[in-house]
Amino acid sequence: MSLASQAALAELARPKGGPIAHTYSIVARDPVTGDMGVAVQSHAMSVGGIVSWGEAGVGVVATQAGVDPGYGGKGLDLMRKGVSAPQALKQLVARDPNPEGRQVAMLDARGRVSAYTGPKAIAAAGHYVGRDYSVQANIMVNEKVWTAMAAAFESAQGDLADRLLAALDGAQAAGGDIRGKMSAALLVVRAKSSGRPWWGGDRLFDVRVEEHADPLVELRRLLRLQRAGNYSNRGDELMTGKKVDEALAVYRKAMELAPEVLELQFWYAATLVVVDKEAEATPLFRDLFSKEPFWLEVLRRLPAAGLFPSDPAIMKRMATLAPTP
Repeated sequence: MSLASQAALAELARPKGGPIAHTYSIVARDPVTGDMGVAVQSHAMSVGGIVSWGEAGVGVVATQAGVDPGYGGKGLDLMRKGVSAPQALKQLVARDPNPEGRQVAMLDARGRVSAYTGPKAIAAAGHYVGRDYSVQANIMVNEKVWTAMAAAFESAQGDLADRLLAALDGAQAAGGDIRGKMSAALLVVRAKSSGRPWWGGDRLFDVRVEEHADPLVELRRLLRLQRAGNYSNRGDELMTGKKVDEALAVYRKAMELAPEVLELQFWYAATLVVVDKEAEATPLFRDLFSKEPFWLEVLRRLPAAGLFPSDPAIMKRMATLAPTP
């Protein structure tokens, strides 16, 4: 058979409405906080851009296999209007002219959850719906993958993001995608909307690995960095509320969680000076300037922005901490 004939057959076999994204994923809700999340790993590139969908106070969706991304937006729209996740999924599958190759899971803010695996999803394919979660997979090495995901999720410790990652690890340990691995994504949204739909507001975590030899390792690294960013954002909120000691504690957590991100050390040290703790800031600035000297110039620009004391004596002392050229 010619390459052209093979391509034509492949196009005929492709479910209409979107690209192919064979994969494994999980949608879940934390019953304590109400936060909701979706996590995914696939051999397809940039899987997070089409598979994972979520909105604070509404729900989360994973749409995969012969993907119709419309299940994401339409599913959230129905749940936003009060339709339960199971009913929303049922309605969308019924309207789909080519549902046989789809695999979709939906979960709403009340924890109602449902999944669908079409009869033409490539084996091994299936799903398992548990309390406040669903795991689903297709084109896997074997039929143990989604049950391994469920077991890993149910036994995992930590917050929802940690448990979502554990489910992905469980899938990979059971064999994972028969083709290997390439990309991954994790999204966690709040139980209720704050009106700020971005990361740092309604999106507690939103990390994607577009292409990597070991996407789950990279996803975990990115999650750690974003977690540090969350601490830093919380520190800013506490400083605004004049809760200085609490703010300094979370700024320090951010710095310690991601020591390679020197900017976190910079802002922690700068804040220490602002609150008259220059002695504590001195070793931090000395270390920082020795690694990346440009931070001294950044510091010099802060007084004009109202973010550092406008005191020449303080700035002169800071300058002495930088290494001599």
